[in-house]
Amino acid sequence: MHLFPARGLPRRRLLAGGCAALLAPVLAGCAAPVPAMRVGSVVFPGYEFLFLARELGMLDEQRVRLIELQANTDTLRALAAEQLEAAALTLDELMSARADGVDLRAVLVFDVSEGADVVLAKPHVSLQTLAGKRIGVEEGAMGAVMLSALLNAAGLVPDQIHKVPMTLDRSEEFFASSAVDLVVTADPWAARLEKTGAKRIFDSKAVAGRIVDVLAVRASALQTYGPALRELLAGHFAAQTMLRESATRAAALMAARLQTPAAEVAALYRGLRLPDRAQNAAMLAPGGAIDRTARELQQVMVQAGLLPSTSVQQVLADPRFLPV
Repeated sequence: MHLFPARGLPRRRLLAGGCAALLAPVLAGCAAPVPAMRVGSVVFPGYEFLFLARELGMLDEQRVRLIELQANTDTLRALAAEQLEAAALTLDELMSARADGVDLRAVLVFDVSEGADVVLAKPHVSLQTLAGKRIGVEEGAMGAVMLSALLNAAGLVPDQIHKVPMTLDRSEEFFASSAVDLVVTADPWAARLEKTGAKRIFDSKAVAGRIVDVLAVRASALQTYGPALRELLAGHFAAQTMLRESATRAAALMAARLQTPAAEVAALYRGLRLPDRAQNAAMLAPGGAIDRTARELQQVMVQAGLLPSTSVQQVLADPRFLPV
């Protein structure tokens, strides 16, 4: 299914009096303009700085087009179909995509989850009573990693629970129904569910550093979209600074997309570590935190059947586009 119309490149024509001469300088002047870089993202606090940058007029829409999707599974399908040049993903999702033949590079670390990804349960459910329960979880790598860690903490194996596929944007709907006893979710849905009495029984603090959100770019697009990437990353860090230094104004602009009252926006970042530019450079460098985390994730994902045993993750990160 096509999520967006296919974007074909305009045909190059040799016109009399214009591009007829077969000289490189002349032909270069007739090259088709580069279309806007398409960047996919679900609604998530860590990704929101891109949209805040757009709201503040920091992004040229002729160079960068932000596209909101409902679920990361949609984002991965759009990347595979070459309907996106870049997307906000978890690191393990980037690795899964690469194993499926989509060559991606992490050019930015949005955040590291330190409690933002959670398992919320109904009052009668606890880690000790997890066996036999129905767990709503997104069919993707992040959901699988969280579910695997939850089962390890409870001393269970997958056959001892019932997995109910869902997407994060339907967390509240599923939790309110009789279809599940608990859900694997994240803010902003988690914050709203906890207000209604949902009980946090597990979160990503137990897998510290393992769930990392990155901006993933198709390797084939890096050269073409270098200027657009630099503009996008500069906008991200400027918006991040605004949240720190002008929190009230930033929250007012972010509240509608996050479907959260402005006074509660800051709380959505309680479980996220937000690396700045210097920290990004260190994390994305060869042998840095991204490479180390990827090696750890690879072992976990192969054991859980999320990656083929032959999968080898190399050259995951590219820090060239970070602001200087």
